[in-house]
Amino acid sequence: MKIIIHGGFFSESSQSNEVKLAKQNSLKDIAKKSYEFLQDNSAFDTVAYAVSLLEDDELYNAGIGSQIQSDGVIRMSAAIMDGETQKMSGVINIENVKNPVLVAKELMKEDDRVLGGTGAKQYANHHGFENFSTEIPQRRKEYEEKLKTGGKGTVGAVAIDKHGKLAVATSTGGKGFEIPGRISDSATVAGNFANQFCAVSCTGVGEDIVSNATAAKIVTRVTDGLTLQNAFDRTFEELKEIDGFAGAIGIDSEGNIFHQDSYPTMVFASFDGVDFEVFE
Repeated sequence: MKIIIHGGFFSESSQSNEVKLAKQNSLKDIAKKSYEFLQDNSAFDTVAYAVSLLEDDELYNAGIGSQIQSDGVIRMSAAIMDGETQKMSGVINIENVKNPVLVAKELMKEDDRVLGGTGAKQYANHHGFENFSTEIPQRRKEYEEKLKTGGKGTVGAVAIDKHGKLAVATSTGGKGFEIPGRISDSATVAGNFANQFCAVSCTGVGEDIVSNATAAKIVTRVTDGLTLQNAFDRTFEELKEIDGFAGAIGIDSEGNIFHQDSYPTMVFASFDGVDFEVFE
């Protein structure tokens, strides 16, 4: 049983030592809580739980603390994928819910599993998700001062459970100041993908990740026999061809964990019950 989580890039808002330490401590705490949850729950349930904790922490650009779009509205996207069933569900540009990843998880039981905009919000309302504003004062100040952050903020989790099953979940609050209606990579197979061999979650510039098909490429290459590290290396070499900005975390069916970024520094933490690895 292992878990790895990410919280976007360190450079997205502040590079102070205070923020760095806060993110290190937060990620370590969430990784530990999620590993403990994994003891008695599936990888699928665990990644949803882990990402919901990340969404609840205003240090990250997902859920609470999501970026504000150019028209002054927060719209979020999230997805979850079960490696065993190879089914993915997600929400795109959903407004006024606390945990988009939990709405995405609820959609897994439906035939229509990826919903956007008002349809996603209506589904959330119908299934008991309360109306909730995720705006915090810092984001409003950034919006009003037009402090663009580069759009590199997303959170995600990948887990393997005691039965060897893999799952992944990813959530984002957008890049900030984008054109309303923009679709990020988080609720696509480019940014969130899993099967029985590997699971990968991405963060970075959504357009670059989609162009590179990053998560799907890595998982497919592991499925075809490459090691996890080699699959990452080859995919990130291709990302360089478009000067792509991305980071990714992954676990394969043997329990190997790997992470990589094209530019410094993706913030992440992993835990296997004994050892932590936390970004520096």
